Amino acid sequence: MNKLLKFTAAFLALTILLCSCASTTTINSFPENASLYIDDSYAGKTPYQYSDTKIMFSTTKIELRKEGYYDFVTYMQRSEKVNVGAIIGGLFVWVPFLWTMEYNPVHTYTLEPIVK
Repeated sequence: MNKLLKFTAAFLALTILLCSCASTTTINSFPENASLYIDDSYAGKTPYQYSDTKIMFSTTKIELRKEGYYDFVTYMQRSEKVNVGAIIGGLFVWVPFLWTMEYNPVHTYTLEPIVK
């Protein structure tokens, strides 16, 4: 019984730790179907679901490009929302405290048309 309890506790702590590290957000644009570059690498078209395991306060460069519109550049910082799972995981193992912040679930950006 003691081994089962230890295994269960370790399994739960590991599950919380691994689940708490990732943060996911949806990147939208208006108009849709803009080319998305994340940290200067092409990622795809909007809407786009982005996920990473960066530690809190890390910055991610977001660039949107669409013909007929000005390029749009912004930065997301992983400090927008508290991750309760990482805090609970941090009570068992200190490392998850590095992931206690995450992105908001959705980011929507409006592109400005080029007027000629």
